[in-house]
Amino acid sequence: METKSGIFLFVRENSCKFAETISNTFRIMDITGKIIAVLEPRSGVAKSSGNPWKIQEYVLETIGEQYPKKMMFSIFGEDKIQQAAINIGDEVVVSFDINAREFNGRWYNDIRAWRVSHDVNGAAPAAPQPYAPAAAPAAAPDPFAPSNDKDDLPF
Repeated sequence: METKSGIFLFVRENSCKFAETISNTFRIMDITGKIIAVLEPRSGVAKSSGNPWKIQEYVLETIGEQYPKKMMFSIFGEDKIQQAAINIGDEVVVSFDINAREFNGRWYNDIRAWRVSHDVNGAAPAAPQPYAPAAAPAAAPDPFAPSNDKDDLPF
């Protein structure tokens, strides 16, 4: 039997929110904040295919918190960089994936944005909301509970 393991990142509800996707072990991460730095783009040519590539990194600071957090994220691909159209001072909602890679015995995290929205009105609330657990599902009948029905099984 094959098993799946998942890594869950627990953060404050108003800085990141999680939405359930098709698989219960995979979470989509969003963060809302203000762009405080746009770093120099890097570009090059892939060794294996010879195709050009471009990556742009940004620093986002969360807003509406007593202790704002900063996060650097990247966008890969010239077309996606132009589509995001991010400038210093923009308030954005960034959907991102986190990945880690090993290089010379050390591990590095990579936070890669796959969607950037300039519509922060539909994003997380500005004030922290207390944690409220989801309502428990309706109780299903217990298949092992004793019943008054006579079973027609011989054992």
